[in-house]
Amino acid sequence: MKKKEAPSNWKSKLHEIIYEADTPLGKWFDILLFLLIIISVILVMLESVKEIDEKYHAILLSLEWVITILFTIEYIARVISIKKPFKYIFSFYGIIDFVSTIPLYISYIIAGSQVLLAIRAFRLLRIFRILKLVKFLGEASQLNRALKASRAKIAVFIYAVLILCVIMGTFMYLIEDDEAGFTSIPRSIYWAVVTLTTVGYGDIAPQTTLGQLIATIVMILGYGIIAVPTGIVTVEFSKKGEKSKVHVNTQSCPSCAKEGHRDDATHCFNCGSEI
Repeated sequence: MKKKEAPSNWKSKLHEIIYEADTPLGKWFDILLFLLIIISVILVMLESVKEIDEKYHAILLSLEWVITILFTIEYIARVISIKKPFKYIFSFYGIIDFVSTIPLYISYIIAGSQVLLAIRAFRLLRIFRILKLVKFLGEASQLNRALKASRAKIAVFIYAVLILCVIMGTFMYLIEDDEAGFTSIPRSIYWAVVTLTTVGYGDIAPQTTLGQLIATIVMILGYGIIAVPTGIVTVEFSKKGEKSKVHVNTQSCPSCAKEGHRDDATHCFNCGSEI
């Protein structure tokens, strides 16, 4: 039996260019999109510098409008090129694309909202497809499963750390004077968290010998505590890695725009449509 050929209409061609990174046109589209996102983020950063904005405000605004219009066209093209547009509209990338497009439009209603254009930086996540890093999505999904499997252990660990911070903070409040900065138990707990995580802002420091001894113990504990969550996730990751390794490609479902399909997949794992 002859295999049914995919319809060669303008929507399918548009979908291939916008959503696929395996074709020459798709690759060039993604690279152009990537460059526009970079330029857009740079423009927002430059606009935040008062000296530059005062001198080149009109030019920066014009360039932002050009990029916004291009992104608007791209968003509309993404919506109309798939069979189930709401699947894309309410997806992660769909929401990011929409939110990163509208700030300049609503800036005429809400003053200053154009700074939200910096949200476009989230669109740089598409670089995974552009640089063919999608082949690592199998490993990324393993990491995701490892994090989910570790969450109970990590939650118990964080709870224990919080209890330790409360105890250490309370001790420091009783030992140190207000002059050292330990004016309340919450502020002392803040010191314990900062010290235990080895951040050490230095805005509060113990002055007594006993307080400095406790601070030393907390700092030493901090080095060991930081390594614990990493060890938990690493163990789970190695377990998940032994069980399965899935190879995926850049192919996107023409119905729901879902990505991350196996190389040998013939149907979308999300909606069941033929790909």
